[in-house]
Amino acid sequence: MPELPEVEVVRRGLERWVVGRTVAAVEVSHPRAVRRHTAGAADFTAALSGVTVAGALRRGKYLWLPLTAPGAAEPEDALLAHLGMSGQLLVNDPDTPREKHLHVRFSFTDGGRELWFVDQRTFGGLAVERGGAALPPSIAHIARDVLDPAFDDTAFHTALRRRDSELKRALLDQSLVSGIGNIYADEALWRSRLHGARSTATMTKPQTALLLASARDVMTDALAAGGTSFDSLYVNVNGESGYFSRSLDAYGREAEPCRRCGTPIRRMSFMNRSSYFCPKCQPVPRPRRR
Repeated sequence: MPELPEVEVVRRGLERWVVGRTVAAVEVSHPRAVRRHTAGAADFTAALSGVTVAGALRRGKYLWLPLTAPGAAEPEDALLAHLGMSGQLLVNDPDTPREKHLHVRFSFTDGGRELWFVDQRTFGGLAVERGGAALPPSIAHIARDVLDPAFDDTAFHTALRRRDSELKRALLDQSLVSGIGNIYADEALWRSRLHGARSTATMTKPQTALLLASARDVMTDALAAGGTSFDSLYVNVNGESGYFSRSLDAYGREAEPCRRCGTPIRRMSFMNRSSYFCPKCQPVPRPRRR
């Protein structure tokens, strides 16, 4: 599933190619793509007719486009998007051959490039959220991410200590910190020399500060590389893959030497996923005495 860097790359593409344009028509060819719009596909297309895209915003792994209705001075509603496992928001020329898994197609009044929502596995989706221009109500519970200037490091540390769970589990909790998934959790933990099984209740302020700095660094590095692509399912709005996978230090590198100490990277099962770590740089924590 795309994580913060991949979604931010898509957001930047939408900001460049879609913001300021007015929707002429919307075609929904797979109702599952708009299942989160509970009023149905017909209402979805009607709500978007004639609106102008006023921005491209993100909270964690969610994207939304504030919409200005005809005759309105300010945006009120929003088009909310979640990419799921394989969702893609692509900008294509109108005469581009139709994608096999094209589910929603937006054309604009200027006749230029269209916006396509393509989703092979149909886990992603789009919805119009009324009154959601500033922040769609359905994602108000999602925490800010580490690249958000308003992210509160001190509050995060306090919440981390109070939670008393495994550290990686806490990093994946989108109500605590958003945008971090399995890949970047492993990378941030490797950079900060912390094991994902460590209890959050034992974290000191300097360790939390190092973890957050590591998460910010790896996200920034991934953004510069266009995100992480292991297959053709994640691409930017122009259909191009990211190449940060070449720079991963832990994730997916089982049995390969740690870039820091040379010890073979290990893989362990975690929450029905795989976690990767260096057993020397990130020693397994001892059981806590209670």
